[in-house]
Formats: sequence, structure tokens, C-alpha cells
Amino acid sequence: MKIEGEALLLRIFIGESDRWEGKSLYEAIVLKAREEGLAGATVLRGLEGFGANSRIHTTRILRLSEDLPIIIELVDTEDRIRRILPQLDNMVSEGLITLEKVQVITYRHDGRAA
Repeated sequence: MKIEGEALLLRIFIGESDRWEGKSLYEAIVLKAREEGLAGATVLRGLEGFGANSRIHTTRILRLSEDLPIIIELVDTEDRIRRILPQLDNMVSEGLITLEKVQVITYRHDGRAA
């Protein structure tokens, strides 16, 4: 697979404790992205943050949270990203989903198994 030029960055902000069909929501989203043939997915665990309810989630010792912020990032062509959006809308019951236009400088995979 080779992607260069204009693409979309899909960013999903959820909580670490969010679930989908018995597994972590972030894991379910990564598996769905793979199933749909997207170029890749990255899950980032935040140190601190808050969402629509304004409750702070943090790693600080005095306020240790079991629901830290999670960000899932997916970058691919616009048509592939837009194709997965309805499924993500169904999966993410509480969170934030954003889209940004990005310029992919280099993304290459020669197709050989690692």
C-alpha cells in the first residue's frame, strides 16, 4: 500500500474504561479499522484530561483515575475514512470524533509479511 498527498486524519477521544461488545472500545475500533482495510491505527493514552462532563481524569497519585483519556488516530484516504464513520458513530456512545485534512508525505508498505 502506498499513500501520498491529501488524506484525512480521524481522531477519536474516548475514556479508557469505555467498552464495546465485551472488549475495550479502543481495541474494538482498532480491530474495525483493520477489518475495513485502513492504512493503520494508533492508540494514545493521555496523562490527564476532561470531556463534556468536565470531570478530570488524571495519572496524579492523589487522584489516580481508572478512566484515563484515550485518543485513537487513523489516517487514510478520504473515501476510506468516510466509509468507517457510520460504524464509529454507532460504537462511540460518549466521546468526540474529529476530522482534519492532512498531507501525507510518505506512507509505504511493500506487501511482504514481516
